Amino acid sequence: MELDRRKLSNIIDVARRRRAADVLIKNAKIINVFNESIEEGDIAIAEGVIAGVGRYDEGNVVYNVDGAFVSPSFIDSHMHIESTMLIPTEFAKAVVPLGTTTAVVDPHEIANVAGIPGIQFMINASNNVPMDIYFMLSSCVPATNLETSGATLYAEDLAVLKNHKRVLGLAEMMNYPGVINKDSEILDKILLFRDGIIDGHSPTLSGYELNAYLSAGILADHECTTKEEAFEKLSKGMWIMMREGSVTRDVRNLLPVLNDKTKHRFLLCTDDKHPEDLISEGHINFAIKLLFESGIPLPTSIRLATLNPSLFFGFRRKGGIAPGYAADIVVFENLNKMDLVFKDGNLVAKDGVPLFDVEEPKHDDAVKNTINIKVATFEKLKVPLKGNRIRVIGLRHDSIVTDELVFEPRVDNGLLVSDTERDIIKIAVFERHKATGKVSVGFIHGLGLKKGAFATSIAHDSHNIIVAGENDKDMLLSVSQLEAMGGGISIAKDGVVIDYLALPYGGLMTNRSVYEVAEVLKRLHKVAHEELGVSYPDPFMALAFMHLAVIPKLKITDSGLVDVEKFSFVDLFVE
Repeated sequence: MELDRRKLSNIIDVARRRRAADVLIKNAKIINVFNESIEEGDIAIAEGVIAGVGRYDEGNVVYNVDGAFVSPSFIDSHMHIESTMLIPTEFAKAVVPLGTTTAVVDPHEIANVAGIPGIQFMINASNNVPMDIYFMLSSCVPATNLETSGATLYAEDLAVLKNHKRVLGLAEMMNYPGVINKDSEILDKILLFRDGIIDGHSPTLSGYELNAYLSAGILADHECTTKEEAFEKLSKGMWIMMREGSVTRDVRNLLPVLNDKTKHRFLLCTDDKHPEDLISEGHINFAIKLLFESGIPLPTSIRLATLNPSLFFGFRRKGGIAPGYAADIVVFENLNKMDLVFKDGNLVAKDGVPLFDVEEPKHDDAVKNTINIKVATFEKLKVPLKGNRIRVIGLRHDSIVTDELVFEPRVDNGLLVSDTERDIIKIAVFERHKATGKVSVGFIHGLGLKKGAFATSIAHDSHNIIVAGENDKDMLLSVSQLEAMGGGISIAKDGVVIDYLALPYGGLMTNRSVYEVAEVLKRLHKVAHEELGVSYPDPFMALAFMHLAVIPKLKITDSGLVDVEKFSFVDLFVE
């Protein structure tokens, strides 16, 4: 917030009780994240800044919170807005009432679809929301050379936005083999941001390879899933982002490493949070709640989402209830619901309802009409028998890590087909950016699908179209539906599209509200479970991560099956 001499004088006068506060919060239990205590008192706000904490009597607007907790509002240290399926304006309406008024965003998903114009769209669309949305520039577009993306970003492309006031650094460096093996393009990006913040992404990396990765200047990691991994990375100077998203849920796994000696190096993040979970669970407040319910004191739990990320990202006057700090404040009696949310001293949400409206972003041509596929045919889905054993992607619950399973395939007239009795279901990826006609076909175990097919244009990281089905006709039909509506999720059965969700912004997002999207998704899940017989809890999210060729073990891209640990393609058939 910009201050001039007049405003600064007003703040000082309010602090000394010589002038009425613009906003006065009375009778609060103040969460002090600096000394991790709870103090009773009042908070005087002037010119959008906390002027004083103590006993204050005069305010132009007074909120008597009658002993409720008052805390700094929350910061999500690493997340992808696209995973909420909401454009930035609707994202703000969803998370500000949950107490999140700052988010550090990696626009990696839209960047893989639309490149720099996609990132620029996200920045522009978040200009006027009552929250601070900062950006880390996407480091891996494409994420790997094992897939086709809609754009390629080199260091010189990122340099165009490097000095933007809301750009903080280089986003998660997923291509850790590229760092370790000194890939020239990767090193150029690292050198461009070496004087700033470089975020990491290095699941299971350890020992000398971890040393090599960190020696490049990478500072943080959100991929720790075990206490052993987190402990080694902490001991080697990394900040650990404790992630509690929709698929990856790591807070409880990392609790054994969180103690008085390490608590100052932990941050909270969501990474990928689904619309339904935003409504049923919450956002960063849910992760704080998990910590608190696990025995971590409330001030410490909140510190991980306020002061710690402020220190890491260099937010000098954010993340605490103290004189001179931004009046970004939440009032609550329990962590399930925020009673009041203030941004720069303005009340922006009350009782879970946003008190603001923002115009939809303009200049969205770069992220519309992005589905560009060659005509999908039955021939593309045929898999002739070439061996007696095949590699099958093995799903795990609550994890994006997969297994490499080996099965004998089911064969019909010399072609491999889905085997619903053994839950070995055909899965395919259609390249959707450049109409190359590339299609790869594999098989997946763990969906429990019995009938029909479903497809999505959300397929991390390059977001080609991915589809799973019991028969080829419904697979092709669901893909065609995505093409017709500009992307999203579609379900087909018995030769008919039976339900869908349109996501016309990059095939990833919509301008509908979080409640509308969640309602449609709830319906789609019901259809998938009841009509298609799917047993996996969130089949759409699961399918979206089967394209992710940076998380072990076996994944599938538009170019084929990938052994992520070897970072190379493998044949469907086992020799």
